[in-house]
Amino acid sequence: MATFIEPRILKGFRDFLPSAEITRRHLLERLEQCFRSYGFVPIDTPALEYADILLGKGGGETEKQIYRFNDKGGRDVALRFDLTVPFARFVAEHRGELSLPFKRYHIAKVWRGENTQRGRYREFTQCDFDIVGSDCAAADFEILLIMRTALLSLGVGEVSIRVNHRGLFNRFLSGLGVLERSVEILRIVDKLAKIGTEETQCLLAQLLNDALAQEILQFIQAKGSFEETLASLAQAAGGDSPEVQRLTLLRQFMVDTGTAASFMLDPSITRGLDYYTGVVYETFLNELPDIGSVCSGGRYDNLAGLYSKETISGVGSSIGLDRLIAALEALGKLQTRASYTQVAIACIQEEAAGQYQALAASIREAGIPCAVLLEAEKLTKQAMLAEKQGARWLIIPGADPLKDPLTLRDLSTRINQEGLSLGKLIACLDNESI
Repeated sequence: MATFIEPRILKGFRDFLPSAEITRRHLLERLEQCFRSYGFVPIDTPALEYADILLGKGGGETEKQIYRFNDKGGRDVALRFDLTVPFARFVAEHRGELSLPFKRYHIAKVWRGENTQRGRYREFTQCDFDIVGSDCAAADFEILLIMRTALLSLGVGEVSIRVNHRGLFNRFLSGLGVLERSVEILRIVDKLAKIGTEETQCLLAQLLNDALAQEILQFIQAKGSFEETLASLAQAAGGDSPEVQRLTLLRQFMVDTGTAASFMLDPSITRGLDYYTGVVYETFLNELPDIGSVCSGGRYDNLAGLYSKETISGVGSSIGLDRLIAALEALGKLQTRASYTQVAIACIQEEAAGQYQALAASIREAGIPCAVLLEAEKLTKQAMLAEKQGARWLIIPGADPLKDPLTLRDLSTRINQEGLSLGKLIACLDNESI
């Protein structure tokens, strides 16, 4: 007796049926269109890298989550946990082939062995866009502007992009005399939204002391308008500085473009990864803030320097596609489609399959996706099959599919239009905006 293996997948991993995958690809196409409209170009990198490449400066939390193993050659390898670190390696390796500033986007799967929750999986898709080779405020702002443009193009509603500057936070920590503990402090502060104020203060007090913990909490919880918050942070961090000037200039850009309402200065935004050095940001949906950030990133001036003697400035952001889809579903804003094809040709006689394909080719040349049904079953059964596959229209050919008049059936109303020439049929479909 045959023994079957139970079909199953790992926790945190998923299959995608056609309707779900078509929906995902539709969103990705819109994101790619947005990235390209700003002059960004696509790249790709391997899913598997040497472990030391990925862990060069990822931090302790990353090392706990990474999928790492020895391959058949005994090499220490790992699956990429994000697209930024492989990009840094890419830039160092191909520096001579790139013109700086270089604007890239990269949409691909990444892997993290973390706890699963709504919109958070162990295999997921990231949509990254970065500018390397420029340390100007204009580069920071272009990334921020793309974040806003891309998300609004997906119909998520209004967004709040929370901005901060790690350098300003570090100036504040230096004034407290605890700069050497900045990495640990940043990681604790990064968890504020998840664990709350009380637990954050407790962890900071354990690391430092109660008085310092209280001062740090006051700093990261500064409130008011962008300008008011910046003035408060500047005073706490020792006055005017390059970081204050950078944030001031970014605010001017926001005002100049009429997008200021979408941005706020939030000193609690620090980002947990070690490689961020300048401006950092996270994006929240105004209608569903509890789902967390759907787009985040920052400036990482020293990252490419891990793989090259040349220090190359970089700034970028990443959209978490799966969390974004979960948010759109929760908001009832996810537009789904079962198929790309809305027109199908019925099979009257199987020996005419070549003629049906020739007929379909003429329809496709007119820019209309067209499927051909393969088996000569009852028309009612073929109509049901076409409907299940997402078609709105069924073409019923005559005995000579390329010469005889055609019948076009609207599968939603069961109404036929008979005696149509190919040109007339295409015109009917065009009028329906297929």
